[in-house]
Amino acid sequence: MLSLLVQFSDGGDVFNLFRYITFRAGGAFFTALIFGFIFGRPLINFLRIKQKKGQPIRSDGPTTHFSKAGTPTMGGLLILTSLMVSTLLWAQLSNPYVWIVILVTLAFGLIGFADDYAKVTKQTTAGVSGRVRMGLGLLTGLLATIAAAGFHPAPLTDQLALPFVSMMLDLGLFFIPFGMLVIVGSANAVNLTDGLDGLAVMPVMIASATLGAIAYAVGRVDFTEYLGIHYVPGTGELLIFAAALVGGGLGFLWYNAPPAAVFMGDTGSLALGGALGAIAVCIKHEIVLAIVGGLFVVEALSVIIQVLYFKRTGRRVFLMAPIHHHFEKKGWAEPQIVIRFWIISLILALIGLATLKVR
Repeated sequence: MLSLLVQFSDGGDVFNLFRYITFRAGGAFFTALIFGFIFGRPLINFLRIKQKKGQPIRSDGPTTHFSKAGTPTMGGLLILTSLMVSTLLWAQLSNPYVWIVILVTLAFGLIGFADDYAKVTKQTTAGVSGRVRMGLGLLTGLLATIAAAGFHPAPLTDQLALPFVSMMLDLGLFFIPFGMLVIVGSANAVNLTDGLDGLAVMPVMIASATLGAIAYAVGRVDFTEYLGIHYVPGTGELLIFAAALVGGGLGFLWYNAPPAAVFMGDTGSLALGGALGAIAVCIKHEIVLAIVGGLFVVEALSVIIQVLYFKRTGRRVFLMAPIHHHFEKKGWAEPQIVIRFWIISLILALIGLATLKVR
């Protein structure tokens, strides 16, 4: 919206700054951050009053979690509100990729909100049926992928970019279900990771910043020619969304740092995971997302392996899944797990960025 101020510029005044994506990304970051700081405490107080008993705690989980009983959930509303306000304020709203990512984020946020609401009102960890959540998620991913493919340049529509090499793989009609699974898989992987105070939000911010930088590079023809990667006009505007996500995430982390005053809930984790997947599909860096978000991949795989192995043998591979609970059962302190996982996320993000040049 503020990008419209460029029309008042004569080329040498302050209004000319709004022409630059990097300037608006910085504005989006600080807007979301300040929004989170200002409205975080009032939102937490509101959630605490409305929820009374807070998020239900799993009876079969680590015993250290019982002390968290009564902590309100749905804190993802703080991130989503600051993210949306900031993005709508600073991004070019004529950009289709911005709207694809916004709508995917909101759709998964609504799915997560319904799940959180069911858990809180019924005081159960079950929530909304898994089939319903998955069905709505797949529908969202399907529509988003079709839309993204429709706006991609014709030569790239059905192509899959391969990291470390300057070539594309033609998936044909399979690109649609592939993109759909990327979005849904990302949403659910982040959701599974959100099990400790601050564990999910920092890796999400790291992944968002990384994908934002890649989106900016992919959206500039001079950068793509230099790096030898594909060019997708318009995707640079997604840097603003990514910057707003980082700012909103930091505002939330202020209150989610151990001991958490509020939990993100499925409202936040599904929405943010879906956003990462949607960005990756829009900029055609789906495989790079698996590298940058490798922590989320491992968390999801640990659950899949645990379930399949238990059904086959009746035994468990991990003491508890997702894998962060395994380390809790082994005696690792919660902050120790969280900080080490953050370090792993940062390393994976640097590897993901290296794919732009190493080819």
